[in-house]
Amino acid sequence: MAQYAVLIYAGDSAHGPDSTPQDTAPHDRHAEELERSGALLAAYALTPRELATSVRGDAITDGPFVEAKEIVAGFYILEAPDLDAALAIAKLNPACQLGGGVEVRPVAGGGPVERR
Repeated sequence: MAQYAVLIYAGDSAHGPDSTPQDTAPHDRHAEELERSGALLAAYALTPRELATSVRGDAITDGPFVEAKEIVAGFYILEAPDLDAALAIAKLNPACQLGGGVEVRPVAGGGPVERR
C-alpha cells in the first residue's frame, strides 16, 4: 500500500497553549478513528504560528515562512491502497468542515504511487 502525507491547513493550530478539550475534541476523535481503521501511521499537531521561526538563506525571522490566511497546522501520514482512498479519508478531516482544508501528497519511497 502507498503512503500519503495529509497536510492540514487552518487559520492556526487547534492545539495551542490555551486550547480547551472542546477545541481539540473533533481532531482527537478523527485521529482515534484513523488509528482504529489501521490507516494512520503517524500524526503531529504543530504549535501556533507565532512560535514558528523561518530560515531563508542566511536570514532567520520570527513567524511562518509565508504570510498567509492559513498555515500548516499539522500533518499525518496514512496508508491507503490508492489516491482515491487517501482522498476519501482526508475529506473526513475536521479542518475541511471548520473553514480550513487539507492537501494530500504521496510520500516518496512510501510504496507504490498512483498518478491521476
